[in-house]
Amino acid sequence: MAAIILAAITAIAAIVLYFVRRHYRFKLQSLLLAQPATSLQLKEIAEHVAGEIGGGNLRQYVKMWGAIEVEQPLVSELKQESCVYYCSTVSREYEERVRKEDSEGKVTWTTERRSETISQNRRSTPFYLRDQHGRVRVEPESAAIATIPVLDEFRPDSSASSLIFGAFSLSLSTTAGLGKTLGYRYREEILPCDRSVLVVGAASDETGELTLGPSSEARQQFFIALKPETALLQEVKQTIQWLTIGAIASVVVTVVAAIAALL
Repeated sequence: MAAIILAAITAIAAIVLYFVRRHYRFKLQSLLLAQPATSLQLKEIAEHVAGEIGGGNLRQYVKMWGAIEVEQPLVSELKQESCVYYCSTVSREYEERVRKEDSEGKVTWTTERRSETISQNRRSTPFYLRDQHGRVRVEPESAAIATIPVLDEFRPDSSASSLIFGAFSLSLSTTAGLGKTLGYRYREEILPCDRSVLVVGAASDETGELTLGPSSEARQQFFIALKPETALLQEVKQTIQWLTIGAIASVVVTVVAAIAALL
């Protein structure tokens, strides 16, 4: 019985690792496929394309490093930090009595600590990416955005009628759930205004302004990274390597456990 359970767990792990590895493979391919560009080069290419077939027809998959500039930054919901993107999460942590029954039918009760998300909010705002030659607009709404954690705070349950943290507020009547509430955890991550970032995406002048945004090609990912290209390449390659090792190990354990279960 134990061998069957082990085989099932490692098989699921292998499948999960495969799909995570595939995601990073696509990211690596996107990073290698994107052409390095500066704001000046993009401007020159846009002018050339406009001269050949008219303005608004630039479509080029590029990667550009620069500093974030924003005229009207966001203020994050919880920590109240200036940023161009934030994701805030509030979760309820509680204890629950759980019934467990073993293979012999023996029943035991244990107390487990669990959590449930009661609020999650994401917001982004357009910004400019400035290099030594000029700047290009970035529309980050559909991008995969690297962030910096700025808050992870647990507040014990005070039996108050509502939760208030920064600009966040919620009536507790809407958060009724199972178990005994222990408290609430507040988490937030942001892309701050004072950072240089790598943007990988499609350059376009369709709106009349040079803009980096999502590509129409499914395998050309649109993402914003906090690391320069060289460091990001190394990180992604190492991640793929470890995911490959983990997937192979999971498959081997699955096969061995399945054989043991049949004997």
